[in-house]
Amino acid sequence: MGAPHSPTTSSPSSSPSSSSPSPPSPPKKSPFWFGGAASCVAALATHPLDLTKVRLQMDTTAAKNGMIKTMYNITRTEGITAVYSGLSAAILRQLTYSTVRFGAYDALKDTLYPNGAKPGFWGMLACGIAAGALGGAAGNPADVVNVRMQNDGKLPVDQRRNYKHALDGVFRIVREEGVPALGRGLGPNINRAMLMTAGQLVSYDVFKTMLLRTPYFKDNITTHFTSSLLAGLVATTICSPVDVVKTRVMGSKEKISGSSLTMMAHVARTEGVGALFK
Repeated sequence: MGAPHSPTTSSPSSSPSSSSPSPPSPPKKSPFWFGGAASCVAALATHPLDLTKVRLQMDTTAAKNGMIKTMYNITRTEGITAVYSGLSAAILRQLTYSTVRFGAYDALKDTLYPNGAKPGFWGMLACGIAAGALGGAAGNPADVVNVRMQNDGKLPVDQRRNYKHALDGVFRIVREEGVPALGRGLGPNINRAMLMTAGQLVSYDVFKTMLLRTPYFKDNITTHFTSSLLAGLVATTICSPVDVVKTRVMGSKEKISGSSLTMMAHVARTEGVGALFK
């Protein structure tokens, strides 16, 4: 007769409660198009300011009108709805430009720094510049239409283009001026997009890291808002001179030649350095 079997007991190491915890799963990433969609929503609120900026940048006179006075003059002479002229082109621009640059920025960071590795300052800068160049190229056709629609109300009636909407503008440019006209201002636009994306995305990460190192900020909406505000200030200041050049090249009736630096020097010489920061 065999010896009676003793009850089987589980060892402490096999107990479910004592097993080592599994490593935390990486945070879920947002879809690449979220940045473009958010930019489209933002354009609904910021379009009047953007239109006013374009009017100021296209003004080559000695008038010293500021943002508020220019916006007031637009609503007084053209009607309150005039501040939303070109909205469809602004949304098309965000769908192309912002979607590509935000998506490319994350894709480049994930490719160059896999497995959750954190890129340093120079790595973020390189990703931002490359993503900005791609976004600027993708959004250039819509940007040309956007600038022209925003500035149309300022022109004499016989010089207005009167695009009905963004797609009408694209088709008419191709039909009346040829496909290459959609690339007008491509160089300054890519330069601007590179500066904007690098300045905005990189400075956001830098400001957020700096704020989180202080005892006053946690990873919450206040920190994100403060970082975005500071990043926007840096990016707008950096890219303003080339943005003025881009706007004038895209909105001009005649083809303007010359490098961005040459055109910036001409503006500074003929209108003053302040004209580069309209």
